[in-house]
Amino acid sequence: MNPTARATLDRFPLDVVRDLAVTNGVCVRPVLNRVFDTQTGTDRVVGVSCGSTLVSKCPPCAEANRRLRMQQCREGWHRDTEPEAPVDDLPVDGEPEADDPDATRRVRSTRRRQDAADLPKVAMDKRTVGTTFTAPNGKIYRPSMFITLTLGSYGATHRLPHHVQGKGLVPCECGVFHGRTSPLLSTPVDPDTYNYRRAALDALHFPKLIDRFIQNLRRCAGYKAQYFAVVEPQKRLAPHLHAAVRGTVARDTVREVAKATYHQVWWPDHRRPVYGCASNSELPVWDELASAFVDPSTGALLPTWDQALDDLDADPAAQPAHVVRLGTQLDYQGIIADTDAKVGKAIGYLTKYLGKAIGETYGDDPTELHPAQRAHINRLHAHVRVLPCSPECANWLRYGVTPKNAGGNTIPGECDSKAHDREHLGLGGRRVLVSRGWTGKTLTQHRADRSEVIRQTLAAAGVEMDDQNELATHTDTPRFIWKPIRPGEEGPRHIPTHKEVLAAAIATRIRWRTQYEQAKQRTNPPGDPPHHSNSATDTAASAA
Repeated sequence: MNPTARATLDRFPLDVVRDLAVTNGVCVRPVLNRVFDTQTGTDRVVGVSCGSTLVSKCPPCAEANRRLRMQQCREGWHRDTEPEAPVDDLPVDGEPEADDPDATRRVRSTRRRQDAADLPKVAMDKRTVGTTFTAPNGKIYRPSMFITLTLGSYGATHRLPHHVQGKGLVPCECGVFHGRTSPLLSTPVDPDTYNYRRAALDALHFPKLIDRFIQNLRRCAGYKAQYFAVVEPQKRLAPHLHAAVRGTVARDTVREVAKATYHQVWWPDHRRPVYGCASNSELPVWDELASAFVDPSTGALLPTWDQALDDLDADPAAQPAHVVRLGTQLDYQGIIADTDAKVGKAIGYLTKYLGKAIGETYGDDPTELHPAQRAHINRLHAHVRVLPCSPECANWLRYGVTPKNAGGNTIPGECDSKAHDREHLGLGGRRVLVSRGWTGKTLTQHRADRSEVIRQTLAAAGVEMDDQNELATHTDTPRFIWKPIRPGEEGPRHIPTHKEVLAAAIATRIRWRTQYEQAKQRTNPPGDPPHHSNSATDTAASAA
């Protein structure tokens, strides 16, 4: 650890050092580890970035993640060659799977719902890149799409006044003209009639709906369209999706696909809780002898997940427990590959809110929220908290069904999925959905690309970059043994304080940035055109 930096920064309070860390792009919540060198018998304390994607937790890590996603988006959007296939069949970065695992065992009719429009049929091409168009002047254009999808309405919300020809400004449904900064905007006009349950169910199953939309779009596009999509909350807290899609599909076709897309949830009935509710506050209990959950009063065995689905399949009049559909609002923009300003603006818009949690839509400090905003979040969370999020969800016990793969460690009504948290409000999965063929790279590989750009710049100026894998453990015979340091742990040697770890990291980051800026000046003298790259930002800090 740098003694000079420690001595200098030790004079300042921790919050000042933390602010300096944010300014220099240093993680403010490093995870401390003791690293033992098996060759020399020495050890050292190493701080590892927390990797948080939320600004409220760690602004530098959240910004690093956002910039990495921007690079990933740009690299795959308008590529003109087919990406290399991933080394395995798993999604590169969380592409939704096409079918529910139960679908391989339970056969249901594939006939489309009568209330859903039919999908157009197009011959399929195996390509993933978009087509090009040649203008009369010979210039070649490679367009792609920027699509925004939303969910339907759950009730009237406060809105800005809009202009109707011949009538002037029309007020909100509550009869008031709201200003653009009104805290009431997008909150329900009448919370008692707002369909919070449906809003919660739609949020829980939104990823599956998007999966269906992508499948349908590919079938109607005639090629395997690749996408980089970000799930975000609207001001009314309903999720919506921004998607960069490679290639182009007719606007009317995209609207037809959105209108025809739906997802049916074939789950046991969970309209009303049986346990843990106003009429019955008790919850099912685990019977060790029967190795099953039983009714707390009668001792009767609760049906297993498979038994509940068998009963559903045996009922000829059974209906899906929930059907998710897209709303009528859809935005479609064409993006041309060589219009860099528009591409950059769209990428910035895509990744703008990645650092904010769903529950932070109105602000990250709950104490500063308007009462209407706080009540809206609380009402939605009250439904999200008790509804089941998956077949394995412990909330199924509230509805008299034993969850899939449940055991004695399952706590009734306490699912560990973050979908039930107030912070996420039903969206427990990834915020960024990237298809397998977008770039053919993992995030780790994209991060390595950024580091490689900086390494090459430093090498060209005769500067050797610090070995980022110096303490690696992924070798055949690992030299270093890592052990996390628990809070309050005391060892035989001095364990640096949080402030000391930040001080050392800040000093290292400043040194890296200085070396990088000097190297750029040597390799790109004044007057020469600047070197542009999509693989790294202008500072060495972005590669850490």
